[in-house]
Amino acid sequence: MTASTLPDLPVLKVILAKPRGFCAGVTRAIEIVERALEKYGQPVFVRHEIVHNKRVVETLKTAGARFVEEVDEIPQGSVAIFSAHGVAAGVERDAAERRLGVIDATCPLVTKVHKEGQRYAVRGFDVVLIGHRGHPEVEGTMGQIEGTVHLVSRVTDVARLAPRDPAKIAYVTQTTLSVDDTREIITALKDRFPAIVGPDVKDICYATQNRQSSVRRLAEQVDLILVVGAHNSSNSNRLCEIGRDTRTPSYLIEDADALDRAWLTGVATVGITAGASAPEAVVQEVIARLAEWTTIEVSTLDGIDENVHFKLPDELMR
Repeated sequence: MTASTLPDLPVLKVILAKPRGFCAGVTRAIEIVERALEKYGQPVFVRHEIVHNKRVVETLKTAGARFVEEVDEIPQGSVAIFSAHGVAAGVERDAAERRLGVIDATCPLVTKVHKEGQRYAVRGFDVVLIGHRGHPEVEGTMGQIEGTVHLVSRVTDVARLAPRDPAKIAYVTQTTLSVDDTREIITALKDRFPAIVGPDVKDICYATQNRQSSVRRLAEQVDLILVVGAHNSSNSNRLCEIGRDTRTPSYLIEDADALDRAWLTGVATVGITAGASAPEAVVQEVIARLAEWTTIEVSTLDGIDENVHFKLPDELMR
């Protein structure tokens, strides 16, 4: 059935999750690029996407930022910004060799995980990193820990672990995982290695936990969930998975153009949330598109007011 043959929809209730969208780490990273452009002029170079969102990246490109995959693509002596996901120590060394003026936009909560892993490694522990292989945050964290690091992505990986000393093993976590999945992996680790030490689920950042909790509550009230975010955004994918785990049809969409009117067939209430790197402007565009199709009533779910702010790097404060 095409959009043109669909019947007119009744009044559609739209419930917005709270909180949703930008977290403090993303806000900080974007502001770092903007302030660097103001201070140093065009261009400034950013290694990888500053955050996982096409709209954000394109806006910063228009302002004069240039995005590269590796530091050897950056002219010597230029200003270089590391993304919010963090980088490996080897990337930092490569940047120093090229005499780049580095500004680190790594989220402070990711830096906290780096430091925890480093402290364990210095004490001779094998470190288990719970995270998704290939994700920039995971690559950065593994590259910041000098010692033995084991990557675990699912419960079944725990059985294959072979630490040097089962009595000296610790774990840290990627910040953007599902709290439930991480808890299951931690339980499996503790069952197999009773001496293991680590921070439970508190390394999963406040914003990730808040958005996941909000989606669970949203799923109790709606027939359909729309998650605004990029397909390469870990936290956005987790939000969509949580919706599906509740058996609520859930779709991850990058913008309003990704909406399919057929999804609304038989739907009376739609819930909308957004990943931590998705701009609120895109959420409003999605709402506007729904309003083009039918009469909507918009409300916001009661939720946490986030008032977290992270300090900018000193070189941009002066």
